[in-house]
Amino acid sequence: MKFLHTMIRVKDIEASLKFYTELLDMKVDSKRRLDDCWLYFLSDKENTCQIELTYNDETPANGYETGTGFGHFAFGINSFENFSKKLEAAGYDYLYPPFDLNGKGSMIAFIQDPDGYEIELIESVNW
Repeated sequence: MKFLHTMIRVKDIEASLKFYTELLDMKVDSKRRLDDCWLYFLSDKENTCQIELTYNDETPANGYETGTGFGHFAFGINSFENFSKKLEAAGYDYLYPPFDLNGKGSMIAFIQDPDGYEIELIESVNW
């Protein structure tokens, strides 16, 4: 069995595509039309994971509730110094700025996408 992707519903597809492609360096693999929505499949540069952004024809005016069950996506980055510059230039800010998770130099931070989904960033030179 192989894990294929995670799907999230988004309110503003242009804002979401910009966030995931420009800030998180994902690429759009495919786009499909269903009866009531568009599906956008995005992959990381190494093609190891995929996110499906679902943009429904009828979207609630206030967007979607993320609920209490979903936690976050996690992305590996090489440098918080470089990412912080990119984040600021794109007009975003940290939800939780970089901090040492375990007191041994393992740095993590959190941001949110345009719909409020949390994204954990983990710094490692091994990504």
